[in-house]
Parts: sequence; C-alpha cells; structure tokens
Amino acid sequence: LTAEVVRLAQDAEKELGKQQELLKQIQRYSGVWGERRRRKQKQRKLPSTPKPSPPLPATPGDASGAVIPVLVLACDRSTVKRCLDKLLSYRPSEKRFPLIVSQDCGHAETARVISSYGSSVAHIQQPDLSEPPVPPEHRKFQGYYKIARHYRWALGQVFRVFRYRAAIVVEDDLEVAPDFFEYFQAALPLLWSDPSLWCVSAWNDNGKEQLVDAARAELLYRTDFFPGLGWLLLAELWDELEPKWPAAFWDDWMRRPEQRRDRSCVRPEVSRTMTFGRKGVSHGQFFDQYLKFIKLNDRFVPFTQLDLSYLKKDAYERSFLSLVYSAPEVKLEELQGGLSRATGAVRLQYQGRDSFKALAKALGLMDDLKSGVPRAGYRGIVSFVYRGRRVYLAPPPDWPGYDPSWS
Repeated sequence: LTAEVVRLAQDAEKELGKQQELLKQIQRYSGVWGERRRRKQKQRKLPSTPKPSPPLPATPGDASGAVIPVLVLACDRSTVKRCLDKLLSYRPSEKRFPLIVSQDCGHAETARVISSYGSSVAHIQQPDLSEPPVPPEHRKFQGYYKIARHYRWALGQVFRVFRYRAAIVVEDDLEVAPDFFEYFQAALPLLWSDPSLWCVSAWNDNGKEQLVDAARAELLYRTDFFPGLGWLLLAELWDELEPKWPAAFWDDWMRRPEQRRDRSCVRPEVSRTMTFGRKGVSHGQFFDQYLKFIKLNDRFVPFTQLDLSYLKKDAYERSFLSLVYSAPEVKLEELQGGLSRATGAVRLQYQGRDSFKALAKALGLMDDLKSGVPRAGYRGIVSFVYRGRRVYLAPPPDWPGYDPSWS
C-alpha cells in the first residue's frame, strides 16, 4: 500500500510538472499575442502621417509669413495623385503651405496613394462612413449628402483642431496652375481688409479658351457668384457658416442671399485650376458641356508684386462700372456679324431673365442663374471675350439688384 501511494504521488508530481510547463508556455504565448494586439491597436490609433505643424501668427499686416494650408477633399479617386503631384511641384514652401488630404469613403486604393506621399502631406480620414439620412425624394442625390458631411468635418479639422486662420480648399480632381500659390498669397490681405469680400477663387465659370484673354492673365475681377473649385476662406467665415451648414448641395447653399449677404469673391480672368475628373456625383454632365474646355493659366504672374487694391469695393465700383457703361452699346447681330476693330470693348445690354439667358446661350456663356446671380457676374455684369473683343453683358445702368426668383 505504501509503495502504491508513493507511485501515485510521483505520477501526480509529474503531471503537475507538465501542467506547470504548459501554463508557462500559455503565459509566454499570451505575452506575445498581447504585444501583437497592443501594437495593432497602437497602429490603428496613430495617424498615417503626422499632423500639420501649428500655424505661424498671421495678421493682416504681414501676409508674407502667413501659413495657408491647402485642404484637398478626396474620396475614391486614386487619380488624386495628379492633383497632389501638381500641388507639390508648384508649392514654394512646405512650411507656409502645408497640404492636408481629407479622405472620405474609406477607399483602400486611394488611401494607399495618399499614404505614399509620406510626410509631404497630412492624411486625415473622415470617421463616419455610415449612410447619411436622405429624404426619399433625394435618394439619387445621396452622394451630395456625403460630400456636404465631409466638407463640414474637414473644415472643422482645419479651423477647430489645427487652428489655422485661413485655408485653400480644392477637390481631388483639380489640377492647379504654376502661380496658384502666388495668387492666393497675394489675395489673402484683400480678404482680411475688405469685409465686402468673403472668398477668393481660382476659377472663372466662363473660362473657356475662346472666352478669355490669355495674354492678360494678371486680370482679376470681383464676382457676386460663389465659384468654388479652388477657393480661399478665413476662419471667421467658417465660424459663421458651420452652425448652419447644410445636409447637402453646400455650394448652391453658399450662393443663396442669406449666406452671401451682398458679399463678393475675387476671381481671375484665366482660371488657376482645371478639373480632370469626369467621374463624380454629377455623372459628367457639366464636365462634357463646360468644364473640360476651361483654359488653365500656364504663365506665372508675380501677383505678390502687384498692387491689388483696385479690387477693394469702392475703387472697383468706380473704375469697373465706368468702364462698362462708357463702352458703346451694340446688338447681338452686330457683334456676331463683326465690328470695326477700332471699336474696342463693347456692351451688350439685357432687359430681363429671358433676355439674359438667350444672349448668354448665343455667345457660349453659362446661362444658368443662382438666386438671380449669373456665373462670374458682378452687379449683373458678365465680362468675357468674343472673337478677340472684350464684351460686357450688362443690365441697364439703373440696375435695381438681383431678383432671387431668376433661375
């Protein structure tokens, strides 16, 4: 009996030894697995690229040292590479013009393209990829709801999290001109100093090659129409817009009188952006008709060395209105039939909504109106080139203001 008890005790000790060894192995592997799990969690929490550095102090007195980030809105187009390559090739200073790419949609291939730029860009990702609530009649417009949500989040990051005082907004299908950064740097002090301006845009809605004077690439205008497609805004404007930001169609919402509040944007004679993206929520309808024909400026204009004070409201209205209404008035038939070369700039007058639309269509201009405002128009006047001649499509001199019912 004693011998049997001793044998059982020895067997029990052996079994216990095996179990202890097994327990040690489990603990060892648990440590390895735990470390791997912690590493993965850490990788998920860390951004793929570092956050942009804090902005330098930017005051109206000195725009030369202002930091103006470029916010690129991206989704599922891996062709964002074309946009980023141009921005990086023309960017004069990484410190003054940090690039922030905000990506929606969670598209893996696009994310890989953006991440391939490393620390040259900051890659942030919109976290809410759920389907936004859309009224039944707007089901086919769901993409516009996602875009508005993305804009709100991305602009919130730029102005609330990174605390920049101004930003340039572009979309992932835009290519920029060589003087894109120069243009915005020079225009920033205008935004600071003139409360009648609320944005600076790189885009001319009527910027088709045959409608602009490419030799006068330095020409800038005021416009009452919000152009978008590469635009500069101040943090103060975001303070105003963010609380009432719309669920969809944000750009047309910006064009309503309640948001515009009689303010204007600066726009160029020759566009500093062009769009190459036929794929998008508008399914190429605008691209094939207009966008693909927009002339992109190819000549560097040293805007920071030019005096842009002529764009301030009082000075501009004095000179521009005088220029327009001192130009001889002509009829459409005369313009189309050819005029004496000595005539110079001419004025084509419209009397109402239908008259404007008919003339615009006949001349190859965009004829749509948003809350009564024509594209690229200022006080109802659209400036363009027709067969090499400057033409002002204008209302009568006693223009009463925009009629929001015109559309």
